[in-house]
Amino acid sequence: MKTNNFLLRPEDDMDFLPIIPLNEGDQEDLNGIEVPDELALLPLRNTVLFPGVVLPITVGRDKSIKAVNDAYKGDKLVGVVAQKDSNVEDPGVNDLEQTGTVAKIVKMIKMPDGGTTIIIQGKSRFRINAITSEDPYFRAKIDKLEEEEAPKDENFLAYVANIKDLAADIVQLSPNIPAEASIILRNIESPAFLIHFVSSNLNTEIKEKQKLLELNNIRERADLLMQLLQKELQFAELKNKVTNKTRTELDKQQREYFLQQQLKSIKEELGGDTNAQEIKEMMKKAEAKKWPAAAKDLFKKGVEKLERMHPSTPDYSVVYNHLDLMLELPWEDYTQDHYDLKKAKETLDHDHYGMHKIKERILEYLAVLKLKGDMKSPILCFVGPPGIGKTSLGKSIAAAIGRKYVRLSLGGLHDESEIRGHRKTYIGAMPGRILQSLRKVKSSNPVMILDEIDKVGSDHRGDPSSALLEVLDPEQNHTFYDNYLELEYDLSKVLFIATANNLQNIQPALRDRLEIIDLSGYAVEEKIEIAKRHLLPRQREMHGLKNTNFRISDKVLEKIIQDYTRESGVRELDRQLASIMRYQAKELALHDKVKASVSSDDVETILGKPRYSNDLYKTANMAGVAVGLAWTYVGGDILFIETSLSDGKGELRLTGNLGNVMKESASTALTYLQSNAKKYKLDAKLFERKNIHIHVPEGAVPKDGPSAGITMMTAIASALTGKRVKPFLAMTGEITLRGQVLPVGGIKEKVLAAKRAGLREIILCWQNEKDVQEIESEFIRGIRFHYVKTMNQVLELALEEK
Repeated sequence: MKTNNFLLRPEDDMDFLPIIPLNEGDQEDLNGIEVPDELALLPLRNTVLFPGVVLPITVGRDKSIKAVNDAYKGDKLVGVVAQKDSNVEDPGVNDLEQTGTVAKIVKMIKMPDGGTTIIIQGKSRFRINAITSEDPYFRAKIDKLEEEEAPKDENFLAYVANIKDLAADIVQLSPNIPAEASIILRNIESPAFLIHFVSSNLNTEIKEKQKLLELNNIRERADLLMQLLQKELQFAELKNKVTNKTRTELDKQQREYFLQQQLKSIKEELGGDTNAQEIKEMMKKAEAKKWPAAAKDLFKKGVEKLERMHPSTPDYSVVYNHLDLMLELPWEDYTQDHYDLKKAKETLDHDHYGMHKIKERILEYLAVLKLKGDMKSPILCFVGPPGIGKTSLGKSIAAAIGRKYVRLSLGGLHDESEIRGHRKTYIGAMPGRILQSLRKVKSSNPVMILDEIDKVGSDHRGDPSSALLEVLDPEQNHTFYDNYLELEYDLSKVLFIATANNLQNIQPALRDRLEIIDLSGYAVEEKIEIAKRHLLPRQREMHGLKNTNFRISDKVLEKIIQDYTRESGVRELDRQLASIMRYQAKELALHDKVKASVSSDDVETILGKPRYSNDLYKTANMAGVAVGLAWTYVGGDILFIETSLSDGKGELRLTGNLGNVMKESASTALTYLQSNAKKYKLDAKLFERKNIHIHVPEGAVPKDGPSAGITMMTAIASALTGKRVKPFLAMTGEITLRGQVLPVGGIKEKVLAAKRAGLREIILCWQNEKDVQEIESEFIRGIRFHYVKTMNQVLELALEEK
């Protein structure tokens, strides 16, 4: 039923306070009223007046006001008819319904705004016979329609009772209908008035109400009314069910909506909606972005999703951060390479001394780029001991070819998500380190250093080295997939340079993808040049001595290198030079002057007594002691093999934290000497009566590998024969039971270690001669090499005659 059932019914749909209609018992007989043949007509919009019903009407049209005033002055009767179309402002004759209700103007009120409000009560139905006048208002000849007596049978009374019940149910289900309605319904006794009252307040179309008014038979009218009430009751029940079901959710949504609207108003007062501003700025950036079609489509979908979300929702920041990453990635932004090979060579030579093999490889790459214009970047891997400049060389390469430089430290990396990124649905999700680095440098073709690739770990969280397989494969990395980005990204233009200390720790599949370039340790001569060109100028500047004149001669630098450092690189040398600079800075601050040059005595004053001495190899010249050469991940080193005989049952004892391969080399050496005792004039019974103890000093340091084979055999032979090993002699090589000498690796590091230790002769396998030839001749000046094939040759060279 209508929500304004008991409100004033204005001619122009205005709402007023409720009014209760007159009780039907107090009304005069509606059929007995004297109705004239001709009446002034009052057209109403959206309203049908029924006999007995009281309605307040606001009259607004000039014609209607004139008609009401004239009627009020006379018999106060007026013919009320409904308009066929409520949208017609100035109705004509054809716009009026033919059946209406004679109404008595009960009260007329003049409003302050000049309008007129009347309270009318329907008296009797009529039909228009003819329109007699249209000006100044409609007048018509009418025929009064007599009302039937209400039947007294039980069937009709059941109709009436049913109408009351249906109307009461509708009132109860409709919260907007006033409570007075059910009270009025219970107190209506006249069936005709009940039908008219309920029909008047029925929430249905005007055409249906007009049809009710036009029906002469009261039983038919009651039947149609009951059908309309049933329809409205079903609608009210459905509406009530839906309302109750969604009320809680709607209340919450309405509360959030009102709060959001208040927040929006506050933001607008403070300077506009930040959300809209952010999205606008994003779209502006996207217009100028160079990126693939797939990225463009994904960004567009993301922005559409963002526009539908409120900034306070949790997913908003996830979507926003994802779009922000897409905007900041340098999809198709590349820096221009410098193809000037001479200038590139000058840059590389200026930044690093030596390293000719790497420099040649970079220049070859640039030459191909210059000729072809496009090329898949190689995946280089610099392998060598610490402190020789592998990482800084990558920075120098970037400067030489005019690319941006970014370094990615892989040491201790355990989670593959660091490479591939996390799914963005996780809390705290981030893109992988590869894309983060590209985002930082704003270029898709930088030089990217993958530092310490041999120290990547693996555990239950994944294997990062397996994730690197895709990154470092030129056939795959043009479609690198990051879990956070959820798109393929082209890494084929990135120049990857990996660095490692130990090649054995790199996963075989990953090692297969790398172009390995070995970097050896520096010779003393190279270290002197590096110190003069790079280390000293940098330390002077760092200690505020750039404009202070004092010099350090090559001889003094050589003393520092040989007496205070034992390394393949130059980090320890750099620290020792820093100590000298600090001493010089202190002298300058105290006395306002420094000595013109730093002498050898000054070095001992500043750094203390020498830490390392080559005299060790002179004093260790006794039977049973031989000097071997070892390779470690920090470069080459000197290894003493000590052998001692004692009375016993011919047992072999090994100490010095030796690995299995080294123990097997000792057993092989002893077996070889036992089987060739006569050849070397050894007493065979000696092997049964004497225990042989082999010890390798620095027992805390693990040692392993086959390269000490000939050194162990020489030491055992020296102990058994009593002949001493020649002084200043070192050796390295693997042995077999047949007495053959096999080649070993790490020759450059071992030879440079021997040179640093002041050794003069080295015994090597003849197959290692090619490795020695790769070392620059000035670095090994003063060392004599002996290339051998058999153990017999080794013993002839190594042992002194008694």
